[in-house]
Amino acid sequence: MSIATLPGINARTVSSARISTRVLCAGDESGISVIFIHGNLTSATFWEETMLALPSAYHSIALDQRGFGEADPEAAVDGSRGLADMSDDVLSLMDRLEIEKAHVVGHSMGGGVTWRLLMDAPERLLSASLIAPVSPFGFGGTKDAEGTLCAADAAGSGGGVANPQYTQLLKDGERGDGEMTPRHVMNNFYWKPPFTSEREEDLLTSVLQTHTGEKDYPGDFVTSENWPGVAPGRWGVLNGMAPNNQPDVSRLYAINPKPPILWLRGDSDQVIADMSMFDLATFGKLGVVPGWPGDEVCPPQPMIAQIKQVLDNYAAAGGSVQELVIEDCGHTPFIEKAAEFNSALHAFLGNS
Repeated sequence: MSIATLPGINARTVSSARISTRVLCAGDESGISVIFIHGNLTSATFWEETMLALPSAYHSIALDQRGFGEADPEAAVDGSRGLADMSDDVLSLMDRLEIEKAHVVGHSMGGGVTWRLLMDAPERLLSASLIAPVSPFGFGGTKDAEGTLCAADAAGSGGGVANPQYTQLLKDGERGDGEMTPRHVMNNFYWKPPFTSEREEDLLTSVLQTHTGEKDYPGDFVTSENWPGVAPGRWGVLNGMAPNNQPDVSRLYAINPKPPILWLRGDSDQVIADMSMFDLATFGKLGVVPGWPGDEVCPPQPMIAQIKQVLDNYAAAGGSVQELVIEDCGHTPFIEKAAEFNSALHAFLGNS
């Protein structure tokens, strides 16, 4: 089911050397390129208002990443490469559109793609905006600010940690508002209640366009002798965010040039947090998932502490970092607090 775009947004299918997918564009094509990279369980649709709000000097671009929206359904995510399949897709799109350099804005999982772009192709980035980004150490299965694995096989992360009820409702295209439905998760965790979007139905359709299966969402997994009994497999987006599949973060400190970085997040984010409500270790600590081995073995991942330490190290190595926390805001500040977000983003882009 295609989603109608807002006036001023142009949607087309673009085939690069790597993937064929839907690409949204807005603004003068001769302007400075800004590429928006969406998060998990969303699509380029989430960026439309943000794209339209950019000053006239910019040309905005957003793609449906592989595994989401109207991307080629055969283009799976090889999680053993981390999120490199997705970052390589962005670079290939830039080549196809003849964009030498661009500002990149990545949200959540898209922030993970942006970490990888910084490491692999810093010369192609004018700046990097990390909006509530996944930790550069991945999602789940790490215990301290240095990203130390809780278990050697990264148990507690990857394709086996997704809620099977939610996955089935996603696959079924469920549009109801019952507990653990895609609508319930969106309205209770993507932003801070009681906020809802005027485009709720379009955004829900975007969520429901997520490709499901062992090579998509949530991906495959293997059994583990370590709590909670599952470890990452190879395929799918959650394995792409598993900590054992992430590159050495120290690579970030050595890149040259070092694009300026904006780290922007909401103060009430329940997704990327030091007690994330999507981290099984949080539910273990709360007594919801049985058998939790305790904080010494498998604490909730300190996501904010990890990001902060990495960006502090980046700054110490000569990079420029700005941090902004938006008050009374959840996981998706560019929708929930659009005016404040846009003001911050425009100022950052203008100074980069």
